[in-house]
Amino acid sequence: MTADAVGGVWTYALDLAQGLAAHGVTTTLAVLGPAPGTDQIALADAVPGLSLQVTALPLDWLAAHDGEVLAAGAEIAAAARAAGADIVHLNSPALAAAGGFPAPVVGACHSCLATWWAAVRNGPMPPDFAWRTDLLRRGYATATALVTPSQAFARATTEAYALPLPPHAIHNGRSPARIGGAAPTAVPDFVFTAGRLWDPGKNLLALDRAAARLPVPVLAAGPLRGPEGSEVAPKHLIALGPLDARAMTERLRARPIYAALARYEPFGLAVLEAAQAGCPLVLSDIPTFRELWDDAALFVPADDDEAAAAAIIRLLADKPMRSRLGLAAQRRARRYSVSAMAAATFELYRSLLRRTGRSEEAAA
Repeated sequence: MTADAVGGVWTYALDLAQGLAAHGVTTTLAVLGPAPGTDQIALADAVPGLSLQVTALPLDWLAAHDGEVLAAGAEIAAAARAAGADIVHLNSPALAAAGGFPAPVVGACHSCLATWWAAVRNGPMPPDFAWRTDLLRRGYATATALVTPSQAFARATTEAYALPLPPHAIHNGRSPARIGGAAPTAVPDFVFTAGRLWDPGKNLLALDRAAARLPVPVLAAGPLRGPEGSEVAPKHLIALGPLDARAMTERLRARPIYAALARYEPFGLAVLEAAQAGCPLVLSDIPTFRELWDDAALFVPADDDEAAAAAIIRLLADKPMRSRLGLAAQRRARRYSVSAMAAATFELYRSLLRRTGRSEEAAA
């Protein structure tokens, strides 16, 4: 399996490897891009049956040209062959365009420039985006199977790339943090959000505008600057910087109102973590969030900071509604478990091994 240590793919890869271990699967995790930090390595070391390989190969979205990605794909194929892999799970499906993989290839569609551009920008994509999109299209065509973390993103991916069949939709999963304690009875003294704050798809500036209308501060966890140079400069909310798992748990322990006004979100792991903690949710009304959290959140238009502020103020003033929505979110979050994600992925692996004539026992 490939991964990077920059964003949510790292969390997904470790959780999936953890869940697959219960099915007897051992995972070699090849890390591309920036090396994982000490805390990240410690988390990887705690996953049973997981071995870590830090490759220093370029990430597709940071590469200077397609040749770098194709060369990285060839090296991953060689490493999979040397490891005797039964399945190759590419969290950067563009790597599949290199071909030569020794086993069925699962391309995990976590996000892409084509669907991001359609949701966030207008007009034709710039050349730097166009060649990456073309390479990913080739990777999708080469992969044995594709997976997405939601039905909504499966539809968007199918449309963007004119796929003959939609990807398999397997919801992401997380193991809930041990928050503990009864839900607070006092009015929350802050609103919370988290993620890749620099990504325009997360639409942080809409929440920043809403923050100027609120009687409590909005705290935002995550980087304001991306590895490729993108940057956001909020004026009203309080940027906390990246938080480790313990610090995130401490913030969520207060069960604050969690707000996410994304224009583009294939799944939303941070929203799931907040829901698992019992936070009431205020979310942008986009297809993914509707699929995952309908009837368990308040929805507002993504760019309507006035509506977002009004929804948050309404929750601040209404304790029964806060409690009801927090409980509804927590109950809904139980659907999105690591065990459910791993079981569905394992079944996909088994079906691919049968289809390609490889031993079904190879998946275990």
